[in-house]
Amino acid sequence: MTSPRHALAASFLGWMLDAFDFFVVVFLVGRLATQFAVPKAAIVWSITATLAMRPVGALVFGLLSDRYGRRRPLMANVVYYALIEVACGFAPNFTVFLILRALYGIGMGGEWGVGAALAMEAAPEKRRGVLSGLLQSGYPIGYLLAALAARFILPALGWRAMFWVGGVPALLALYIRRKVPESEAWERSKAPSVKAILKTLAEGGRQVAYLVVLMALMNFLSHGTQDLYPDFLTTVHHIAANTVAWIAVLYNVGAVAGAVAFGLLSEPWGRRRSMLAALALSLLVLPLWAFSHGAALLALAAFLMQAGVQGAWGIIPAHLNELSPEAARGLLPGFCYQIGILIASPTSNIEYALRARFGYGAALTGFVLAILAAVALAVALGPERKGRRFGETPGAGGAAISRGAPAT
Repeated sequence: MTSPRHALAASFLGWMLDAFDFFVVVFLVGRLATQFAVPKAAIVWSITATLAMRPVGALVFGLLSDRYGRRRPLMANVVYYALIEVACGFAPNFTVFLILRALYGIGMGGEWGVGAALAMEAAPEKRRGVLSGLLQSGYPIGYLLAALAARFILPALGWRAMFWVGGVPALLALYIRRKVPESEAWERSKAPSVKAILKTLAEGGRQVAYLVVLMALMNFLSHGTQDLYPDFLTTVHHIAANTVAWIAVLYNVGAVAGAVAFGLLSEPWGRRRSMLAALALSLLVLPLWAFSHGAALLALAAFLMQAGVQGAWGIIPAHLNELSPEAARGLLPGFCYQIGILIASPTSNIEYALRARFGYGAALTGFVLAILAAVALAVALGPERKGRRFGETPGAGGAAISRGAPAT
């Protein structure tokens, strides 16, 4: 079996650094608007552009990983997004910046699916849940690092340096090349052609549609509770930027704790039941998260909110890989994830528009409440294949999408 330690480390670091590069913009909305002489809403649109381009990366890098293996596409991906991130720091105007953020979205979209397939195929079946949580925790840790950069790098070196630091992931390609072997599950079940991979997806159309809906809702939830929250704290509660950065650090610690804890619980409880428990935590804390007063109480509420949201997300890498066919495991989870992102890409714009009509707190609460209910329904009615063995079915067959443990 492929070494789970190096495969998980490579996938975790790739996702963590990818998330860092994305969330840098969240802490620069006001600064970039001033720098480029555009409204803050234009910078919010740059976030949307990044999210909207992610399916392109998932399709390209996912197909490459199913056809040619996990390692080389993952190396190419991290080098690509690191170089684009550095280039953002040299943007002379908003038009160039917007184009670069869209191009960055291609790299961000390709990393998760390939990395998750590599890590989950290497993981022992009985540890897949907790390792899934560890892998997904790279996302909030990347957010946490972006918050620390906003606290220390931004005041000292300026906004451009925030992007230049994003070149670090390119070094990860060297680690993957030296330490990470190819997935044995992929070797046993690889598809003979790109056509065979696409045929697998076509034959599992209903399952693909379900996963797209699930991932759209999960992305509405994640970005609906994260992307504008720093601006909400600054605008409504008049909390200083440095304090907002520390609150972001705290709620991302909560996200990591939730991802690992609920990922661990998903082994005895099952994937769906654990996700529902995590969503219940977010629901309970929602009023405190939006309407409490004082930095300390808001920080506590944000910690618990992200423990629930990212707790549910921590189960996703294992859950989606277990529901995917052998021939398309590199493509399907990431592609459904990123199509979900495309559908959910207007999240920040929707919330920002609702803010103008109902107020910031009410807009965030109403949006998140509706999404929590929809996610819970989708999870409760969906399938589960916990404990499925990887690499045991023929690569070309579309029927593999429904094999494994019976749906529960």
